[in-house]
Amino acid sequence: MSKKEEKIEEVVEETALEEKVEIATNLNISEEVIGIIAGLAASEVEGIAGMQLGFVDGINQILGSSKKYSKGVKIELVGKKVTVDIFVNVKYGVRIPDVAWAAQTAVKNAVENMTGLEVAAVNINVQGIIFEKDEKKAEVTVEEEKVEE
Repeated sequence: MSKKEEKIEEVVEETALEEKVEIATNLNISEEVIGIIAGLAASEVEGIAGMQLGFVDGINQILGSSKKYSKGVKIELVGKKVTVDIFVNVKYGVRIPDVAWAAQTAVKNAVENMTGLEVAAVNINVQGIIFEKDEKKAEVTVEEEKVEE
């Protein structure tokens, strides 16, 4: 065997050894972080006009909680399995089953890829329909909030 072939074999063996090295860690991801990931993934889906505040979220917002990105998201974490409930408003004229399917897929992929946890279920709850005029009013309100901050 030539010296060049020996070096190639050594590099291959070292690479194989590096791939087998596992680091044992104890990683805990808060439900709020998972909620933010799920909320952002769902809000990026075409056809979703916004996230709907649930009763508890509404009270928290009144009391001053800053759950801006995870509003309308409920997380249930059991071991390494996550169940995500999302409460959304959809745009008028979209096909709701298609939007729900796209949201489920986007949320499942985002949560699994970013956290490494298994998503057991993504439940999409359509709470309302937003018409174009309502959407423009919502955009103005959001812009006013940004100016106030």
